[in-house]
Amino acid sequence: MLRRSKPVKPARAKPGPGATLRPRRISATHTTAGAMPDFSTQRLGRYALRHAQVLLSTLGRLYRNPLTSLMTAAVIGIALALPTGLFVALANVQQISGGFDSAARITLFLRASVDDSQAAGIAKQLSAQKDIAKASAVTRAQALEEFRQLSGFGAALDALDENPLPAVIVVQPANADANTPESVQALLERLRLMPQVELAQLDLQWVKRLYALLALGQRGILLIAALLGLSVLLIVGNTIRLDIQNHREEIEVIKLIGATDAFVRRPFLYSGFWYGLGGGLIAWLLVNGALALLRGPVQQLAGLYGSGFNLSALGAATSLLLLALSTALGLLGSWLAVGRHLDAIQPS
Repeated sequence: MLRRSKPVKPARAKPGPGATLRPRRISATHTTAGAMPDFSTQRLGRYALRHAQVLLSTLGRLYRNPLTSLMTAAVIGIALALPTGLFVALANVQQISGGFDSAARITLFLRASVDDSQAAGIAKQLSAQKDIAKASAVTRAQALEEFRQLSGFGAALDALDENPLPAVIVVQPANADANTPESVQALLERLRLMPQVELAQLDLQWVKRLYALLALGQRGILLIAALLGLSVLLIVGNTIRLDIQNHREEIEVIKLIGATDAFVRRPFLYSGFWYGLGGGLIAWLLVNGALALLRGPVQQLAGLYGSGFNLSALGAATSLLLLALSTALGLLGSWLAVGRHLDAIQPS
């Protein structure tokens, strides 16, 4: 009987020096958990890369049309510079009026029988009370000297045999708020009943009027800012609308081959982003330039009044807020324009 020989497997040919090796396919079952690719991270990276590409390409397209882009950003910057400048001016006025609360003080004119030592003791007792921040005594000689300097009647005062002015106590309330003067008024009535006091005087009305004017200025600036913010939305929206109309045929073609609305919308949104950011930078330059021009004359005027006041420029927080608001207005204006006009363009 003949034996059947076993089939011989053909030898695998070794790859030559110029051949390329084909990598073995490894199934997901043979892949360890640590070697599995993070698809969410990859997807996020691709998403960020696409946005970065559109962001830079949109900036390049605006750079290739410098005059049109600069004019649009300049109009936005001028519209934003007005409320920003008014806000800075109001902040400087509030800085000047920062010490006006201390001006809401009560002046106690003591009786002629009260001497300087007694006035100092009364002032010390008043300073210990909770609703009084500070009480300082003005002697009769100090009051006469101050009256001599302020009145201009120095020669007439020299002719007097004795000092006719009483001792004075200046009381600074602890809660001297111009908006809520009820507690100060109650303190005034209580001090007026003291037996050593001849006359108690409080002048808070002009401080209340000043704070009312400042509140009115704040409300007016907010109203102007809202109106000019609406104008920025209209400017950006109209610019994006014209841009959409200029690319109408291109939009129809890319929609015809399956582009999504998000893909078509993205470059127009980034155009609004750059318009808003550019307008914010121009507004920042305009406001700081105006403050630089006014700083010298303001310092000279303050020096004539014996004050060391300096104009405060835009701080870091205010500058960042200006850029953030301008960029947000640009994005919002472009979003509204794209949402309204892009849906009307459909491939035929």
